Amino acid sequence: MKIELVCLDMAGTTVHDDGAVLAAFGEALTGMGLEPGTPEYAAAEDYARTTMGQSKIEVFRAIADGDAALAEKANAMFEHAYADGLDQVVPVPGAEAALKEMREAGIKTAFTTGFSAGTRDALIDALGWAGLCDLALSPADAGRGRPYPDMLLSALIRLEVDDVRGIAAVGDTASDLLAGTRAGASIVAGVLTGAHDADALGAAPHTHLLPSVADVPRVVGEHDRERRTL
Repeated sequence: MKIELVCLDMAGTTVHDDGAVLAAFGEALTGMGLEPGTPEYAAAEDYARTTMGQSKIEVFRAIADGDAALAEKANAMFEHAYADGLDQVVPVPGAEAALKEMREAGIKTAFTTGFSAGTRDALIDALGWAGLCDLALSPADAGRGRPYPDMLLSALIRLEVDDVRGIAAVGDTASDLLAGTRAGASIVAGVLTGAHDADALGAAPHTHLLPSVADVPRVVGEHDRERRTL
């Protein structure tokens, strides 16, 4: 099946934020009453790292142990802190060129992220990337965030792609790879520019581990050439 749609995570995959996500998590955890240096703070920070790529509000709900009001407060603090750090955000080297190359080849592109819609759109505006994607989705747009396949399948439906095998899913976390696999994507590629290292990504289901998103057009091209020879 020819690749018709490439779904890409943002922070850590197409974007370097100089630790802004972790810094924002730190502010939110402190706002929840957790003190840096305590076992409770360390456990919450470790959980945040492990679940990178997932819906941020769902992560805070888990940390808050069911306290919905506290989770909402923490999520709001996270969003505000990350927005304050948008001046640190830069594209991963080669990301813009890769996006343009795929779109020029007639491949649709979609950003999928664990950020809220407001933070996602602010990030896209800060980068000047509104014209580089056909669609941008957050968990609230699709039903559930990663590791569930909802955002990928919603992108497929909204962009009128006929077959899940026409999807390539790209991300820097194990949750990205699990979501891509669950969605039935032909290419499920982990990139080594973000939250999870080669060991963590290698332990998740995948088809490729790549140095960066800059390698994605090559992998898509190889896949499509192999398809034509079968």
